[in-house]
Amino acid sequence: MTAPKIFLYFCLSFVGGIFLSSVFRIPLFLILTILILGILLISVFWEYKNFVIIGFCILFLVLGIWRHQMALSKIENSPLQNFIGKEITFVGLVDKEPSKRGKTAKLEIKVEKIIADSNPPATLPPSAGPSNGSPLTKVNSEGISSGSYRAKVLVTVWKYPEYDYGDKLKIQGKLEEPGIFEGLPRSELALLRDFNYKDYLAKDGILAVMNFPEVELVEKNQGNFLKKTLISFRQKLEESLNKTLSRPHSAILEALLFGKEENISKEWKEKLNLTGTRHIAAVSGMNITIISSLIFGFLLWLGFWRNQAFYLSIILIIFYILMIGAPASAIRAGIMALLLLTAQHFGRFSSASRSIVLAATLMLFQNPLILRWDIGFQLSFLATMGMIHLQPILSEKFKKIPDVWQSRDNLSSTLAAQIFVFPILIYNFGQISIISPITNILILPIIPFLTILGFIFSFIGIFWQGLAQILSWPAWLGITYIFKIVDLSSKISFASLTFKNVHWVFLIISYLVLGIIVWRIKESQKLKFLKY
Repeated sequence: MTAPKIFLYFCLSFVGGIFLSSVFRIPLFLILTILILGILLISVFWEYKNFVIIGFCILFLVLGIWRHQMALSKIENSPLQNFIGKEITFVGLVDKEPSKRGKTAKLEIKVEKIIADSNPPATLPPSAGPSNGSPLTKVNSEGISSGSYRAKVLVTVWKYPEYDYGDKLKIQGKLEEPGIFEGLPRSELALLRDFNYKDYLAKDGILAVMNFPEVELVEKNQGNFLKKTLISFRQKLEESLNKTLSRPHSAILEALLFGKEENISKEWKEKLNLTGTRHIAAVSGMNITIISSLIFGFLLWLGFWRNQAFYLSIILIIFYILMIGAPASAIRAGIMALLLLTAQHFGRFSSASRSIVLAATLMLFQNPLILRWDIGFQLSFLATMGMIHLQPILSEKFKKIPDVWQSRDNLSSTLAAQIFVFPILIYNFGQISIISPITNILILPIIPFLTILGFIFSFIGIFWQGLAQILSWPAWLGITYIFKIVDLSSKISFASLTFKNVHWVFLIISYLVLGIIVWRIKESQKLKFLKY
């Protein structure tokens, strides 16, 4: 057994430990028993390589369990928990661009000072300068890497007055523990099986919530200068886009380019859900992965050399992630997409698979909670693995299809990604779109065209609206085409299937069967190659 393969098994064992700890609350005595078993296998059977490998796999499994439980412990023992249920006043920074829906907005506030029960201010974490009061223990915002982050509170406020990234606010209200509050059950989040809002928020470092408090603006422009500049530039692009295109066309393109769904009507959101195309109207992990591959093919079709298309695709992906504010979920998906592009460019799919598993392992070590609660991470990882392992097989099967406008590659990559994400979609949402593969195959090939053209005319529109409106006509036609396909697909009676009480064992069996099928096909292809 080669060293890279052994290392791959260690990574998978670590991920397996996080998965088990995410599903079960594993008692300490059982963890110690498993740990002792691994140590015994290594020490007693030291001369037998396979037993030693199994022993180390067990140790990495225990490491994964420990890492996940440490992350949960950091959250449960956070000093911020001392203020839950109390009326407090605190000062904090708007750490992310506000999420606006309807008449309300949600602010992620990085806490700097807390005043509670007439106690003196407590600094979170202690600043380099003099403290205004007795410092609390430093809180880890993700409950993971001690001493790296600050505590966050998710604050719900009215849409007006508007607040922006980098605003320093003084907030007074009741601090509450996250829970499924009124209005959430109708959202997409509540569709998640066994949904735990507290853990869902904790993956982003949010440890508490506050609804409609008193808010006072203390100071503006206190955030990261580069991030603020990028957000301001993107807001200008959004403004230009909305001036150039009318709704609902501008709403779809705004969601595709910047991940903002607030202007898409409820009717169209339901249609996108029914047809399995909601990911095109969001900055989803699967969307970034698929689009990166399609952009690469699109640039080749335009006549760029392979090297030029590769490096230009990387630049476009990085630019895209920066434009949407570089959220952690998009960065993780971007890493997966870049690894996929590298594999496609150099033709090293086997090593790319190990690289992606290693990247996922490092991400999970940094934040174990994303395995269960970050659907974008799940989708980007599985879509990438599908495009690495299944796309070459499908491309071979589809070789008789005329490759017009890179249609054969688009078909195989889209279908490969869809097949690999089906089980996780069924498990998480209890619903799957039967019509999704066909609908996606029909609309995804024009997404890179819309993405690139949308950025171009939105940028030009900042300076010259007339030219932008001329350039936007092809985009208008493309979006109209998407509307027609989605509308027709949503009217099909069997467009989607609903599943109830899907057990996590279904996930294990589904991916085991899928893995075995892909492995058997690859082995048969190797045998055919050797015969020649």
